[in-house]
Amino acid sequence: MVVGGGLMFLPDIHYNVHMHIIVRRQCMKVCFPVEQSNGLSSKVFGHFGSAPFFIVVNTEDQSIAEIINRDQHHQHGACSPLKALGGAEVDAIVVGGIGAGALIRLQEAGLQVYQAGAYTITENITLMQQGQLAVLQPHQVCGGHSQGGGCAH
Repeated sequence: MVVGGGLMFLPDIHYNVHMHIIVRRQCMKVCFPVEQSNGLSSKVFGHFGSAPFFIVVNTEDQSIAEIINRDQHHQHGACSPLKALGGAEVDAIVVGGIGAGALIRLQEAGLQVYQAGAYTITENITLMQQGQLAVLQPHQVCGGHSQGGGCAH
């Protein structure tokens, strides 16, 4: 912690000071399920557990890492999201859709899961930085596509 001029600054958080207004922006590693790896132009895949790849974006420098889904071919309802991510450390996940079990397991691991608000990773990063992505709630998850599901994809 650094203290200066009556202000307290926390490590690993970037601050922009302009006209005596302080804006706090936290650097994060955000994970996106994708069907095809096209960098920041990749489209968010409709369902977390069956996505072939994940793209992890470091919001500080927009660098990306690609992860192959190590749990893509699981039985319905048996998604192991931490196995799917192959041990990658992420702070948040932005999804097009996700099942209840996967959502609960991610939340229990301390991860925030957000509902995608746009098609591409770039658009969703912008929305996230503007505080416009909603944290996904259990009643908003996919309930099984053969039963009508409740999800919007």
